[in-house]
Amino acid sequence: MTTAKELLMAYLQNINNADEAITLFADDATIELPYLHTLGLPWRWSGKETLYKFLQNLPKTFPGFQFQNIRIHIDTPEQAFGEYEVECTVASTGRPYHQHYMGRLVAKEGKIVLLREALDLAQVAKSSFPNGVADLTQK
Repeated sequence: MTTAKELLMAYLQNINNADEAITLFADDATIELPYLHTLGLPWRWSGKETLYKFLQNLPKTFPGFQFQNIRIHIDTPEQAFGEYEVECTVASTGRPYHQHYMGRLVAKEGKIVLLREALDLAQVAKSSFPNGVADLTQK
């Protein structure tokens, strides 16, 4: 049986390989980035087909996206919690994207059933919105 930590590490290492990453997820799995809702952005993706499309689009949206400085703080067979960072570019703006994520992964029967991540919303706005943080006042 694959542990939650093993699944999290495999996901983080295969973030740019949707074909490999999707094999880690249960059929009814969910990825959530709840704080994106505050910015009016999609924040929840469920089901393998939806997750696969999300994973395929990530390298196109964020060229050079690769997790680094991975630290696992909680490691049980069914749950893992870690912190990890990304430094890349946002394709639509050409701006740098420096992000610090915190993620909780829940595993069941050797597959990911939930991955919930927190991130710095100011960095999302600064890097991704046409007018950067100034666009926050218009939302």
